[in-house]
Order: sequence, then C-alpha cells, then structure tokens
Amino acid sequence: MYHVPVLLNETLDGLNVKPSGVYVDVTFGGGGHSRAILERLGKNGRLFGFDQDEDAMKNALADKRFTFVHSNFRYLSNFLRYHGVEQVDGILADLGVSSHHFDDDTRGFSFRFEGDLDMRMNKRASQTAASVLNTYSEEQLADIFFYYGELKQARRIAKAVVLARAVTPFETISQFLDVVKSFFSREREKKDMAKLFQALRIEVNREMDVLKSLLEQSVRVLAPQGRLVVLTYHSLEDRLVKNYIKAGNFEGEPDKDFYGQVKVPLKAVNNKVIVPSDAEVDTNPRARSAKLRIAEKL
Repeated sequence: MYHVPVLLNETLDGLNVKPSGVYVDVTFGGGGHSRAILERLGKNGRLFGFDQDEDAMKNALADKRFTFVHSNFRYLSNFLRYHGVEQVDGILADLGVSSHHFDDDTRGFSFRFEGDLDMRMNKRASQTAASVLNTYSEEQLADIFFYYGELKQARRIAKAVVLARAVTPFETISQFLDVVKSFFSREREKKDMAKLFQALRIEVNREMDVLKSLLEQSVRVLAPQGRLVVLTYHSLEDRLVKNYIKAGNFEGEPDKDFYGQVKVPLKAVNNKVIVPSDAEVDTNPRARSAKLRIAEKL
C-alpha cells in the first residue's frame, strides 16, 4: 500500500465532481484520491495526475480518461496547455509526504533508518539533504531549522553542523544524528527530530516556493465556480493556503479597489478548517496533523 488517502470523502465532496468535468490531482502518489475521482467522473470526464517521483509512475491508472504527468506541479499550467486544456473544474493537492516515502529506507526521509541524506522527491534533482548541510552558511541553516522546523535551538544546531562538516562532510543519516541528538531532550527527541527532518525536506524540495506557484496558477486555470482543495500537514503550508484563499496573496491582507471594495479571486467554501475524526487518526496516523481547506473560483 503506497499510502492511505486522508479525508477521502471530505476531499471528494469538496471537489464537487461533475461527471463531464476536468480535474487535476497534483499529488498523484499512490493514486488513492485519483481512483475515487474517476469513480465519480462520467465517460467524458478527464483527470490529470501530476507527480515528479518515479515511484508514482508505477501507479498510473489504466483508464482512457486519465493522463499521468511526470512533473512537479509547479508546471501545472504549462502541461495543461500542452494537453490542450485551458480551464479545469477542480484541483486537488495533498501536500503531505506519503507513508511510502517515510518507509523507504533508501530515500532518507526518516531518521528511523540508516541511509544517505537524500530527501529528494524528484530523484533527478541535484540538491540533496547532504548538499544543503554541507554547503549552506550557518545563518542559512539556522533560518531553515527555525522557520521550517520551528526549532528554538536552531542557531545552536546550525553552528554544530558547520563545525562537524569542517572535519567530515555529511553523507549519512547516522552522521547527522550523532551531531544533533544532544540538542533534544529524551522526552521530545522524536518530535523535534521529525521537525528537523521536515525542515531539511522542505528546503531540499523547495516546497514553500512550489506551493506558492500552485496557488497562483490555480486562479488562472480554474473555471468559474471551479474548486481548489488542499490538504496541509504543518502550519507553514496551512498559513499560505489560508491567506491566499482569504486575500489572494500570501500576507493575508486583501487588496481593495478605489472604492474600498475587497478584490479576491477565491472564496472559502469551508470557513472552518476540516480535520480528521479521532477514528480516522486511529486507523491512519498520517492524518493526525491534516487540515483541509476548500475554495471556489469567483
């Protein structure tokens, strides 16, 4: 099992799938959400699934209504034009890392396994977690650990990394753990280590920049009354999505015209964020931090 889709029914309801509509699953992964969308599409409907990971290609669906795009979703509008599509009726983004990635000891996403410091979603990309640790300045590393990992000891960790790499460049997860473990108390070690690895992963894959690009493109490619459905898993992602839906920008302050009227391209469908039930979290731990936001193109 690649991974279990989170908030599946709520996500599908949010998309408001029309039988003859055109939809995009920009985080195809194991295809769980896409299969469910296809079940609601009629024979004239279309679904595009984006994923930059080669592993996801193996899950491509044998359905004439489905088109797999082996690319990062930051190129959403380019590939839609390539396939002759100007507007779509819905976009789904499940921004979390799949359990497949966390459980693959060759990818470097988890501190549970020994392996190379990789963390690339796209294995063709040049930048890895090791290259970030070995080449970024102490200030850059501190900013990554603080802003993306929300770690109070970010500056101390960054300094330790720079001192350690001067002796031996980082290559493996165990090397990194040997340097940073002392900064975490035993009772918080797993949580803080997860935050540290999250911060590195976000930087390696440029996740914040890619998300911003997706949100801006969604306004251009969605048809009127088209739906944008986004699942987030940490506060940085959720803040960007919330602000963009609210204001059409990432700061969260709506633009106003000459008469003081607010100009926004989207409206929230769910004013209160949707979160998984306790029962879903019990059966799918990945759902624990999930938040679902749904917007409609005006």
